[in-house]
Formats: sequence, structure tokens, C-alpha cells
Amino acid sequence: MGKARLSNHGVSCDMEDLVAHEDGEIVRCLWPGMDEFYMEYHDTEWGVPIGDDDGLFERICLEGFQSGLSWITVLRKRKNFRHAFENFHIETVARLGDKDLKRLMNDEGIIRHKGKIQATINNAQRAIEIIDEKGSLASYLWSWEPDQETRGHETNRSLSAASVALSKDLKTRGWSWVGPTTVYSFMQAVGMVNDHSRSCHAWEKTERLRTKFIRP
Repeated sequence: MGKARLSNHGVSCDMEDLVAHEDGEIVRCLWPGMDEFYMEYHDTEWGVPIGDDDGLFERICLEGFQSGLSWITVLRKRKNFRHAFENFHIETVARLGDKDLKRLMNDEGIIRHKGKIQATINNAQRAIEIIDEKGSLASYLWSWEPDQETRGHETNRSLSAASVALSKDLKTRGWSWVGPTTVYSFMQAVGMVNDHSRSCHAWEKTERLRTKFIRP
């Protein structure tokens, strides 16, 4: 069993990066280990396509909060994050002000990093600009989905040409905490790429969902 290479999201898989569950029948990517909470996320969420604006905004914000930390730390606080940021409703987050910043900095249930909190509010405002321009945040973000031919020539599992390009464009639009590895982790999480190992039990299901998914 090989050692998993970690992306910024902490979850990148190779063929050898697999672990069998205790029953010996379910084979999954190595990174969730035997943590039931983490395994459920891996099995039911990671790589499943997301097409709504608020859902995508939540994921890219949480990836920003994860930067420099482990993904499981953010995942265990996700319920608190959703409460603190009004379920990441873009227009609501965009209206948060100084009093809200103070409230969030005192919220022990989330990651109290001032720069990341400010970035979340700023990015909501920038997201509204994209929605006004493109019609939806989803249509903009999914337009950066890499094609299979491009994916087949890439070997770096912590970023990609598409994540570098999207990161650059987001920064040009005034977004922050959206570096290329953070963006690649986002792309993994929301199904823009299927980075489950081919031998993982979730790969085929994820690929079916990606095939059926109607791009915005």
C-alpha cells in the first residue's frame, strides 16, 4: 500500500493508495483512513458534481479556510461554518460588515483567521459580479473544467493547468485565498475532476454522476 500524495485538500489518490475496509470487501482511497466521518465524506460527497451557486461558493470558501490546515479540521467544523456564514448564501455573505467580522472572529466553532474571514466576504461580493456578468457563478466555474485529453497528460495531483488558469482569473477579478492548489482541491471536491483511484469503489459511481451531470 503506497503512501498517499497530499494535495492542498489533503486528498489525492494513486492506484496504490488504497485501503480495504474492515470487512475486506470495500476498497477505497487511502486518505480517509478508518475514520467513519471521513469515510462517509469520501464515499458520498468527494467528487460528486455540484451545480448550484451557493453550494460551489461554500466549497471554494472552505477550501480557502483549509489552506495550511488539514481538511478533516474544516470538515468537522462545517456545520458551524454554515451557521456562521448563513449557509454561504452569496448575497447574504456579501452584505456582512464590521460587526459581523467581530462576531466571526469571536466564534470558536470556526477557524478564526481574520484574513480568511475577510476573504470570504470579499469573494461573495466578487461572486455577485461574476453572476451579473456570466448569469451564474456555476456557469463561470464549470467553464474551467478540464477535458479528458488534457487530464490524461498531467501528473501533478496537487494542481493542474486548469486550476492554475482559474486561480489566475479569480485573482484578476479580485478574489483572494484562491491559489492554484486550493482551486484544484475545489475542483476535486465538486466533481470537475474524478480523482478517486480507478480501483476505489467510489470511482465508478462518481464517474456515472459526472456523465449524467448537466453542466450549467
